[in-house]
Amino acid sequence: MNILSNFNLIKNEISALSSNKLINLIVVSKGQSQDQIKTLINVGHEHFGENRVIESIDKWHELLQLNHNLKLHFIGKLQTNKVTQVVKYYSFVHSLDNEKLALKIYNEEKIQNRSLKHFIQVNLAEENQKSGILKSNLKKFIYYCTKDLKLNIIGLMCIPPVNEDSEHYFIQLKNLALDNNLKELSMGMSNDYIVAIKSGATYVRIGGKIFN
Repeated sequence: MNILSNFNLIKNEISALSSNKLINLIVVSKGQSQDQIKTLINVGHEHFGENRVIESIDKWHELLQLNHNLKLHFIGKLQTNKVTQVVKYYSFVHSLDNEKLALKIYNEEKIQNRSLKHFIQVNLAEENQKSGILKSNLKKFIYYCTKDLKLNIIGLMCIPPVNEDSEHYFIQLKNLALDNNLKELSMGMSNDYIVAIKSGATYVRIGGKIFN
């Protein structure tokens, strides 16, 4: 199957599961060429995800100038020294996970007169190798971001532990979002997006199943 066939199959699956709610497909395009990406831009797709700042800017700079409707999502670990570029080129950040980063983004958004949409990454399983706010610190961090910094926090993001039941963590994230009056949930990738959608995801991040 080619890229467009894979894409259409996934879009149809998402549509069948949507139950009249909007579910945004983020095509994870890291490591993919401009020609591969243009295949999907040409059929009207707008949401793309990247996790390497410099590489992505080299690839997307011209595409963004030619297609003003495109929306780039930063889905990787964001270092503070890359915030300036992310604020300039991206529309969404899915990995906001500490006060230092939040403050840097706040200052850069003021300088550039831009307002990105942000997901707070939650480390539900408290894995040492993963980024994310712990559940016990989440409410305080949301307050800092929304009240002190006035960042546009739209929802929560998680990456479940490998080889564990994803649904268990997706339901946890959904309940945390409800408890904190957040509407959007970024969860689900190529291996578990169907479970994520059934658990309440509003944004799913799929790359391998499209480009393989």
